[in-house]
Amino acid sequence: MRLRRGAQPATTHPQVLTGARVVRPTGVVPNGTITITGTKITPNAPHDNATAIDATVMDATGHWLVPGFIDLHNHGGGGASFHGTAEEVQQAIHTHRRHGTTTLVASTVTDDMDVLVSQAGLLSELAEQGDLAGIHFEGPFISPCRKGAHSEALLRDPDPADVRKLLDAARGQARMVTLATELQGGLDSVRLLVEHGVIAAVGHTDATYEQTVEAIEAGATVATHLFNAMPPLGHRAPGPIAALLADERVTVELINDGTHLHPAALELAFRHAGAGRVAFITDAMDAAGIGDGHYLLGPLEVEVSAGVARLVEGGTIAGSTLTQDRAFQRAVTIDRLPVEDVVAALSANPARLLGIDDRVGSLEPGKDADLVLLDADFTLKGVMRKGSWVVDPQLDPQLDPQLA
Repeated sequence: MRLRRGAQPATTHPQVLTGARVVRPTGVVPNGTITITGTKITPNAPHDNATAIDATVMDATGHWLVPGFIDLHNHGGGGASFHGTAEEVQQAIHTHRRHGTTTLVASTVTDDMDVLVSQAGLLSELAEQGDLAGIHFEGPFISPCRKGAHSEALLRDPDPADVRKLLDAARGQARMVTLATELQGGLDSVRLLVEHGVIAAVGHTDATYEQTVEAIEAGATVATHLFNAMPPLGHRAPGPIAALLADERVTVELINDGTHLHPAALELAFRHAGAGRVAFITDAMDAAGIGDGHYLLGPLEVEVSAGVARLVEGGTIAGSTLTQDRAFQRAVTIDRLPVEDVVAALSANPARLLGIDDRVGSLEPGKDADLVLLDADFTLKGVMRKGSWVVDPQLDPQLDPQLA
């Protein structure tokens, strides 16, 4: 199916999608119906009488209809990053929208503070106009012991004054900051973030179990890509993983690309944290949606081979080339997770974490018409954002749109 680069304008007539298996908060509705009026999901007409409301009707029998995906942690895609120009940022946004991510938080990568302040200003403008759901600062306040694909020379302790500098630059659009909370100033910075309504995330950390518990008590509520860039689970020194999995206040990010996590680790997280505390993320970099080649992640050179991104120097995994539609398909077809649990991890849970679940994250009347249409094999066939098709399912010959 051909993918359209930009969204098509929302129709003035109601749009009705019928016959699909609709995943709602209460479960899967077979032969379900969704009605969209303008930019919103609206109650269905009595007896599905689309003719009476002069609606455009699409028969989506044999397909799945799920909420638009939400990505809390994403560095770029389509050959562009969130460290680039406004045009490059838009290119990355559109790449992920075409893969079902209708709500996206832009993640930065460690750089000089002045560079991060400047980029925060640009990203905040795009968030203010509704293109982004906010900014996630990943670095520079992380451990050199667990730096991953971040420049060690640019790392620094999480001094609350520096954290506040980034929050001010984001003009109210900062949504999350990843910290190695064991570093000097870490706990005070967690408290500062909580005071300003910003999510404090534990990640790229060398913390002990006890130090991680302290961070959670101080207000940290997210585990940045659990298992990755932190000490492994130990039976005598359990480290941060055990603390983050055990606490019901913590949402754990998981990168389900088949590279960052063994399926057994994914199962462990779901089994222990429960489906209500998991958020699938991409941690995507420029190569997402493009392919193999040489790229930059912040100031660092990355080589992508067979879809896996690694630093040219040292070979450390450097983000991913994942898109959320692939994460969905893998979770259902390979990991054998229930569709409802996957929808929660991709939509409902991150929406609740961001405090925007009154607008997005589920297919309910009154919420934004953000939705993804998948075929029986969970391959993406359509994407709608705020009532406008970004990927138009009418171009798929399996679907039969008609005017009622």
